[in-house]
Amino acid sequence: MQNIHNRQKKIAVLSDVTGFGKCSVAVSLPIISKLRIQCCPVPTAVLSNQTAFDSCYIDDYTKRYKPYTDEWEKLRLKFEGIQTGFMNSVRQIENATDFISRFGKSNTIVQTDPIMGDDGVSFSFASKEYIEKMRDFIRSSDIITPNLTEACMLTDTSWRDRWHLRDIHDIIMKLSEMGPDRIVITGIPSESYVTNAVYYGKDVTFVRQKKIGGRRDGTGDIFAAVIIADAVNGVDFLQSVKRASAFVKKCLMVSVKMGIPGTDGAAFEEVIDDLRYVHGQV
Repeated sequence: MQNIHNRQKKIAVLSDVTGFGKCSVAVSLPIISKLRIQCCPVPTAVLSNQTAFDSCYIDDYTKRYKPYTDEWEKLRLKFEGIQTGFMNSVRQIENATDFISRFGKSNTIVQTDPIMGDDGVSFSFASKEYIEKMRDFIRSSDIITPNLTEACMLTDTSWRDRWHLRDIHDIIMKLSEMGPDRIVITGIPSESYVTNAVYYGKDVTFVRQKKIGGRRDGTGDIFAAVIIADAVNGVDFLQSVKRASAFVKKCLMVSVKMGIPGTDGAAFEEVIDDLRYVHGQV
């Protein structure tokens, strides 16, 4: 008999819960829900506001992981998708590995956004040990969505100010050798465009959108939420990347029009009704 708690498609999101500055679970939950999937957060930390502000309050949830998820185990919950985002220690990566082993199924799609750095600079928690642990972790992931900085860290590639497409191609092929069969290197900058490099079916495709405004935090979380929900819904991966990119563009356009500061995130709520549910071949 089917467990009554598993009658609806569910995605578990292991990431931080941030009160202000739209990112992480605050973004994932409404977007995944809009695409007709229940979003179940597993907090890695609780923040008053996102870290790009001058200060913020952070409550680390590492030690709360086990009692929190033990209650889910009592309910015998299973998930069609598992997404990992902000994890600020090796212990949290180990918790994520444990979660996948306890709650994943043979057909559960695991997506990893390996949050470790941006603009050529690594975050303070991304030690050598952390990077090695993340490399091991992504071997069990079906989808990864690193930005260019994180892709360089994972492949031990030196950062540079200018990139050619052949360089990006080489990096994404190195990532594919680590295990994931669907990869997007997000937010590759140029003067007029932002490009996503997509690996799928052993091919590399470049999807680009015209650059809109300056730096805006949280857009990667919007993108990743669409990707994991589409994957669970059976949408073709390249089609999903294209529509996620187009949706992020709409979010950027309305945010610039409203004069919202980049630290506050993208005003996705204003255009979320444009994000349509697509049912693929599951």
